[in-house]
Amino acid sequence: MLRLTWVQPEDLIGHELRQAALDGREPSAIAARWRAAGGGEAPLRAGASPEPASQYLRTLAKDLLDELADLPSSLQDDEPTDLEKIKSLCPNWPSQAEGGRAAGAAPYEAAWLGRAVGCLLGKPVEKLPLEAIRQLAEATGNWPLTTYFTAKGVPGELAAEYPWNRRSAKTSLAENIDGMPEDDDLNYPLLNLLLIQRHGKAFTTTDVARLWLDELPPGRTFTAERIAHRNLLLGIEPPHTARHRNPFREWIGALIRADVHGWTNPGDPAAAAEQAHRDATLTHTANGVYAAMFTAAAIAQAATATGSHAIHDCLSTGLTVIPANSRLSQAIRHAIRLAQTHEDFDTIVDALHATYSPTHHWVHAIPNTALITAALTHADGDFTGSICRAVSGGWDTDSNGATAGGIAALLTGTPAALPDRWTAPLKNRLATSVADFNGTGFDALAQLTHELTPLEATRP
Repeated sequence: MLRLTWVQPEDLIGHELRQAALDGREPSAIAARWRAAGGGEAPLRAGASPEPASQYLRTLAKDLLDELADLPSSLQDDEPTDLEKIKSLCPNWPSQAEGGRAAGAAPYEAAWLGRAVGCLLGKPVEKLPLEAIRQLAEATGNWPLTTYFTAKGVPGELAAEYPWNRRSAKTSLAENIDGMPEDDDLNYPLLNLLLIQRHGKAFTTTDVARLWLDELPPGRTFTAERIAHRNLLLGIEPPHTARHRNPFREWIGALIRADVHGWTNPGDPAAAAEQAHRDATLTHTANGVYAAMFTAAAIAQAATATGSHAIHDCLSTGLTVIPANSRLSQAIRHAIRLAQTHEDFDTIVDALHATYSPTHHWVHAIPNTALITAALTHADGDFTGSICRAVSGGWDTDSNGATAGGIAALLTGTPAALPDRWTAPLKNRLATSVADFNGTGFDALAQLTHELTPLEATRP
C-alpha cells in the first residue's frame, strides 16, 4: 500500500490544529468536531499514519483545513509575511550596502564543506529523541560529541531500542561514509545556485516555482516543500502555495534554503534577507519566513566578518531583519541568554526542550533556529563546537548541523581550517538528484558560488 507522506488530509489536520494554536488562531471548536468524528492526532514523527482514513474523514479533513485557514489570528499585526510590513517592524533594518566579494573561492568551499559535514553528522540520529542521541553517543565514548557517530560498540539492546535513521544509517555512520550522500539540506543550495545562474539575484518567487517544477523531484521534498509542489500542480500560484492546506508553513524548510542568499550578498544582510524572503514565501509564512531571513542576513554578515568573536555580531545582525515581537525573535533572544548564562550545554538544551517540545513539532523553525543560535553562541563560532552542539541538541539534527556548520565554516575563511577527520570522508564528492550536480566537488561548487558574487547572472 502506497501511503504518501506529508500530503494526506487526515494527517495534515492534526498538524494544522497545532499550528493554529501557536499562531494566534482559536482552533478548539474545529478540533472538537474532528475528534467527535473519530479523527486522530497527527503522526508523531512520520509523515503519514499507518492506515488510510475513511473517505468521510478525508473529506471532513479537507473542509476543516480550509476552515482553520480562514480563522483570524491575534498575532497577525506582530507577525506579517509581507516584506514591507516586516520592514516596518524592524527599526534597525540594515542599510542597503554595496557589499563586497570574498577573497577568492576558499571561504565558499569552507562553507559548502561545513554545511555538508554538519548535515552528515546529524543524519543517523534524525528523528531520534534527545535521550537516544545521548545514550548512543555515550555508548561509544563520543559524548560530548567530537566526531561522527558509529554503530561500533553500541550494545545490541540499545541499538534495538533506538535504531539509527533508516534512510541514512548506510551512508552516514563513521564506518561507512563514502562521500557526501544526497540530502535535501544540500539539494536546496544547489537549486539556488541554478536559480541565480538563470535569473540573477532579482529572481521572483514565480521563478523559484518554475525551477522547482523543472529540476526538483517531488519525491525529494518534504513537509512545506511537498505541499507547495502539490499546490503548484493544482494550479495554485505563489504566495497562496504557502497557505493552502499547508500546516508546515512555519517549519524549517525555508531556513535550510537560505545559505546561498547569504553567500551571494557578502556584507549586505539587507539584500540577503530580501532575497531569502522571495524564496521562502513560495512555501512559508511568518516565522517560517523569518527563520530564512535571519539565517541569510547572519550569513551575509559572516561572509565579510573578521575577529575571533564575529559570530555574535552575525547573529545580532540576523535579528535586525525580523520583527522584534515575533515568536522567533523572542526564541532567539532566549537562546542567546541561555548560552551566555550556562557553561554546560546540556543544561541549555534541556531548557530549550522544556520550553518548546511540549508545543512545537520537532521540525518547527522556532525551536530549531533557537538551538542553532544557542550552539553558535556557546561555541563562540568554533566549527567543531558549533556542529557538535547543534546536533547534540536533537530535533532536526541534520538541518541544524548543516546550518551551524555552514556559518561556522564560513567564518574560518578557508577549508584548510576544518579538521581532516570531518572533511576527508567526504572525498570532495556530493551525491544529488538535482540537475547535473551529482558527483560534483565542493571546490567546484565554491567556484560557481564565487562567480555569482556579487555579479549577477544575465537573465535568459
